[in-house]
Amino acid sequence: MVKGFSENEVKNDNQTKDLNKGKKGLASFLKGKKFTYTLPGKKQINIFGSIVLGLNIILILLVVLYQNNQEFHDFVFNVGR
Repeated sequence: MVKGFSENEVKNDNQTKDLNKGKKGLASFLKGKKFTYTLPGKKQINIFGSIVLGLNIILILLVVLYQNNQEFHDFVFNVGR
């Protein structure tokens, strides 16, 4: 006997009948379409990486400004109300 399998057959005819029914909604719309995934190119990776790094640097600068400048701290506190 193979490990992980039982010798007794399990009958799940109800589940297979449900899967054979026609698809509805978005699944029926996309049924005939072919989608392929392509890996991003080097230029696209560099653009997204630059955007992420730039936004992280801006976030760090705003946190430092929030901690060290009382006027900016008050501005953020009042705008958040």
